[in-house]
Amino acid sequence: MINFDVDFDGIDASIVNINLNLLIMKKIFTLVLVLFISQIVLSQRVAAVRENGKFGFIKEDGSWFIEPNYEKTGNFSDGMAAVFNGDKWGYINSKNEVVIDYQFDKVKRFDSGIALAAKDKRWYYIDKSGNEITTLPTSDKVYDFKNGYAFIRNGEAVGVMDSSGKVIVEPQYKKIFPLNNGFAKVQKGELYGVIDNTGKVVIEPIYQDIGRDSKGVVKVKKDDVTGLLINGNFTPVEDAIKIWDFNDDENLTYAQSSNKMIGFIDRNGKWVIEPSFKKVRRFNDGLAPAMGNKTWGYIDESGNWVIKEQYKDAEIFSDYGLAPVKVKKAWGFINKSGELVIEDKYGISANSLNFFEKQTIGFENGLVRVKSKSGWGFLNTKGELLNGKWYQNAEGFVDVN
Repeated sequence: MINFDVDFDGIDASIVNINLNLLIMKKIFTLVLVLFISQIVLSQRVAAVRENGKFGFIKEDGSWFIEPNYEKTGNFSDGMAAVFNGDKWGYINSKNEVVIDYQFDKVKRFDSGIALAAKDKRWYYIDKSGNEITTLPTSDKVYDFKNGYAFIRNGEAVGVMDSSGKVIVEPQYKKIFPLNNGFAKVQKGELYGVIDNTGKVVIEPIYQDIGRDSKGVVKVKKDDVTGLLINGNFTPVEDAIKIWDFNDDENLTYAQSSNKMIGFIDRNGKWVIEPSFKKVRRFNDGLAPAMGNKTWGYIDESGNWVIKEQYKDAEIFSDYGLAPVKVKKAWGFINKSGELVIEDKYGISANSLNFFEKQTIGFENGLVRVKSKSGWGFLNTKGELLNGKWYQNAEGFVDVN
């Protein structure tokens, strides 16, 4: 409670204190409620769908966010979505207002207030008013911005700038890979290293291959030896010829041995599951898809079969306890007991077609995008069709902002 020293003639100060405290608490509650509602609005997720030949956007509850009125659309990004009127591209905001008029031949998505657009066979950067941005560094080729950064090129050398136009990394590398958690893989000559988002070299480019940092562990190849860089120290992994990146929330990743079979290693570079599988995918919640002979099943973290080999293909379990499996020619979904809980009669694909975003196949936020003979739609974890409706096209759900 907040107390005030007051001296009102003829009024009980304690009553004033209580009333003031209640008023303050009411205002704080109102502010919290407004912030909570604002967060819901800010985190609104929508999907582009085509119905009766026109594109619009639906919410995750199946209701229309924007009615289908457009010939073509792009996904929302940075509060903007590209729209096509049959001749030219423009942009709308989340209120379905055309804020950049139809004038471009081709367009890309917005990021940090900047997008690439093409007119008269020339690509250039525009702001959210559609005006060309002329203050960015010159580059022999223009690249999309991602999380506020874009590549710049000078001849064969590549560098990085931020959205203010500041050159973070002078063009000096043969190739720079997209930033991930503030770090980027770089190639200098034929060797690889890592820089941070200030351009500082955090791992010298002395490796034949290098992966993504995960809590101080990076897969590398040096002098034809494959291993892990653990807090800066190189540890060879016995008999490994290829290692896949660790995920931050996992203690195991998969690796291929010289016999071309695949198993799993831990963060110390020790084989935990012997390389005896033809193909595998990563673990989630204790299970991983694996192919032993010609079909797929699921193994636990000891390498034991929990769901026997029987599928033509299999994907990772989602956080909802369901995994896509291809039984014959189509896909269905099983639970962790191996029971087919959603019939195998669908086509599936990655939820996002955006190169920069993490690709997921399966349930996300309680919905999965599937294809049937009737079109594209979204199923919930019970196998129920969102809105009971199939669309001519449907993209995955993305954040509006």
